[in-house]
Amino acid sequence: MKRRSIAEVLLIEEITKASQKVKVAVRGLGIGVLIKSIRLQLGMSQKALAQLAKIPQSSVSRIEQGQKDMSLSTVSKILEAVSCDLIVVPLLKDSIDAVRRKRARKIAEKQVRYLKGTMNLENQQPDSPFIEELLKQEEERLLKGPSSKLWED
Repeated sequence: MKRRSIAEVLLIEEITKASQKVKVAVRGLGIGVLIKSIRLQLGMSQKALAQLAKIPQSSVSRIEQGQKDMSLSTVSKILEAVSCDLIVVPLLKDSIDAVRRKRARKIAEKQVRYLKGTMNLENQQPDSPFIEELLKQEEERLLKGPSSKLWED
């Protein structure tokens, strides 16, 4: 496994923390609702926004109502017209280590399930503590090995 530098780890942690704060602040509102709120606070009509963004007014209307998927270029044009920047940031659902551990566990379970099936065919039923220990050992082996092994099917 390629070692992640401390700087890389800290960067991802910092971005994740900031993204989580933004997610809370946005309160689940869609981009269209946020655009509309900014436009109204600026005292701007949809027509004026459409002209500034160089897109049809009907598109602005559909976007604000959440009825249209937008390309990033369209979002960028609209946000530029209302003096906003667009920041697209991946928000990890778990830590990097937790994601890797879950993946290793999934692969370990698949491998142990195969072994368990083979043992059942031979009437050698392993007990639960034995299976759990096998899972832990296989998970640790996968985590210590090359990262690419976690993502190959």
